[in-house]
Amino acid sequence: MSETKYSPRLAEKYKKEVVPALMKKFAYKTVMQAPKLEKICVNRGVNGAVTDKKLIDVAIGEMEQITGQKCVPTLSKKDISNFKLRKAMPIGARVTLRGEKMYEFLDRLVNVSLPRVRDFKGISDKAFDGRGNYTLGITEQIIFPEIDIDKVTKISGMDITFVTTANTNEEAYELLKELGMPFKNIKKDNN
Repeated sequence: MSETKYSPRLAEKYKKEVVPALMKKFAYKTVMQAPKLEKICVNRGVNGAVTDKKLIDVAIGEMEQITGQKCVPTLSKKDISNFKLRKAMPIGARVTLRGEKMYEFLDRLVNVSLPRVRDFKGISDKAFDGRGNYTLGITEQIIFPEIDIDKVTKISGMDITFVTTANTNEEAYELLKELGMPFKNIKKDNN
């Protein structure tokens, strides 16, 4: 009996639809030239973590629920006396997703979480960094269905960075658009 290995829906879509579309648009000579999603980094700063240590544990727990992967606290790099901050104090949480978990997270983000945002009209196409990476800011963690709204004590946001192998913003934009990212349809006028 042959075993079929599980492969995320977006990973299959990337191989079957996205790569051919990118090859056609940018006239790559080989499939290996087509940009791909390398990793997704989810980062969250915790306001008030200096005074209340439990906030970090709550943030880490929520991030682990959202991503399905172990999360680590981010530590401060230096002392800042005005903020009562010491070096190596936990001030946030972060997680890096690769492989299957990365595609699963992206699938849930695009198809479940982003449509739950109030008055959602698409995400901005202005947040590319010039090297083919895109950062999306989310203002409320409650858009994720994994979070139980009744247990949330403090609403906070997070940054999600999509790291790609694309060389230009245009290539990264096309890659993410083909993977289903709902960019705003901006009509450019020549007036």
